[in-house]
Amino acid sequence: MDLSELLEIADQERSAQKPLQIRCCVAAGCLSSNSLAVKEGLQHAVTEAGLNDTVQVCGVGCMGLCCQGPLVQVHRPAEPEHPGILYEQVTPEQAPAIAASLQSNASATTQPSLQQGDLTHPFFTRQRAIVLENSGKIDPERIESYIAAGGYQALCHVLREMSPAEVVTAVTRSGLRGRGGGGYPTGLKWATVAKATADRKFVICNADEGDPGAFMDRSVLESDPHRVLEGMAIAAYAIGATQGYIYIRAEYPLAIHRLQLAIRQAQRLRLLGSQIFDSPFDFRVDLRMGAGAYVCGEETALMASIEGKRGVPSPRPPYPAERGLWGFPTLINNVETFANISPIIRNGADWFASIGTEKSTGTKVFALAGKIRNTGLIEVPMGTTLRQIVEEMGGGVPDGGSAKAVQTGGPSGGCIPASAFDTPVDYELLTQLGSIMGSGGMIVMDQSTSMVDVAHYFMEFCRDESCGKCIPCRVGTVQLHQLLTKIREGRASLADLELLKELCDMVKHTSLCGLGQSAPNPVLSTLHYFEQEYLSKLVHP
Repeated sequence: MDLSELLEIADQERSAQKPLQIRCCVAAGCLSSNSLAVKEGLQHAVTEAGLNDTVQVCGVGCMGLCCQGPLVQVHRPAEPEHPGILYEQVTPEQAPAIAASLQSNASATTQPSLQQGDLTHPFFTRQRAIVLENSGKIDPERIESYIAAGGYQALCHVLREMSPAEVVTAVTRSGLRGRGGGGYPTGLKWATVAKATADRKFVICNADEGDPGAFMDRSVLESDPHRVLEGMAIAAYAIGATQGYIYIRAEYPLAIHRLQLAIRQAQRLRLLGSQIFDSPFDFRVDLRMGAGAYVCGEETALMASIEGKRGVPSPRPPYPAERGLWGFPTLINNVETFANISPIIRNGADWFASIGTEKSTGTKVFALAGKIRNTGLIEVPMGTTLRQIVEEMGGGVPDGGSAKAVQTGGPSGGCIPASAFDTPVDYELLTQLGSIMGSGGMIVMDQSTSMVDVAHYFMEFCRDESCGKCIPCRVGTVQLHQLLTKIREGRASLADLELLKELCDMVKHTSLCGLGQSAPNPVLSTLHYFEQEYLSKLVHP
């Protein structure tokens, strides 16, 4: 495979496109709403209407507005700037009506049985797609579809035009920070592994997404798996690795299937394997499936699991960049981080750095859920305010309610009150509010939500997911959960509340890994902003 062959595949794919495309979402959310039957119904209806020469029905990845699935979009490839027509909550029985609208060149406005989405709504117009630029547009099960969208050209460019050090410099200058939650500078991490001297090095993609309400990584892998593989290959070239692993939880069967398919396709075209693009660079990627333990999202526990050991964390240092998988220097980034790499190479570090805020560049993908009208997946520039996300893009709370708080960062994060919704989303400002960016879960709560119940729920999660290796986390989360139960049931005193605060401090500062260190965050943030709710449940002498 060389660049000319890659471009030839792209040209063939584009020339095979028909004047009209009917894109049907076949990501997990819409599949659970019967979208596969919708896609089959659309293909049958197109055939029955004699439109096979002009209309192409294709399965695509997530279109974002998951609450209105199954989603179907009619698009004209010759008019890429035109958003097309979006149909919501489509049933197989409505497929003939969509085909009829194409036949008569009509839209859903003349097909009353169909529900048309508003593509001018802020949910769509406020987004800026970088990580999700191919999601909902390409067929995730065909490598030709990814190549036609410019796929693997960034990898070819770095192998032919850039030294490994230049790739590291580009990522550093872009300002990209790890999207797994910590926000560590990606370029600095890459440079550390690149400088390490060792016989072997590894690249790991952390796809062990376990936060309640989070599905960003799953969606990227289901919708655009080659994007992640290309990012990993570029990273491997930059740091001098020849072997990569994707650690993914077994509860994501569709993402696993599409990754396995993508790896085979890339190997067939020699975009993975030996002498990629006829260069001396070799890189293999293998999958490792986890059993679903939340702690395996922690780097050292994840590596122990890959090595076949029990997935429990280890003290750091040494850090994985120095001594990681099987004792060799290892680069670990999450799915979204790797998905940002090829656009940075393609468009330049300055382009990426110009998006977002000074210290938090680029965009962030969020899974928007909870008491909100528009639930789904969004990608917005860093610096977008919580109010814009919750009230404008999310459409606010249904049935005339009002938002009370938003939880960011999952069990490791905190609850931010509505009074702080004008805060721009970036790493530092969310930390100042007592929460974290996390991997991107965002759960909206309305006025009926008990914040004590919220803290109780997340502490129950952390208690159940504690690996038990260190005493502060193993015992502390149990004690915290018991105290929260006592408060919730109206049996606690003021002394219990003070004990709750002391225990939070102890668990936060003495636990071994991030799970225990962050487990008290939902309690501390709800105590900080909503302490009256705790006080109202206490027994007073």
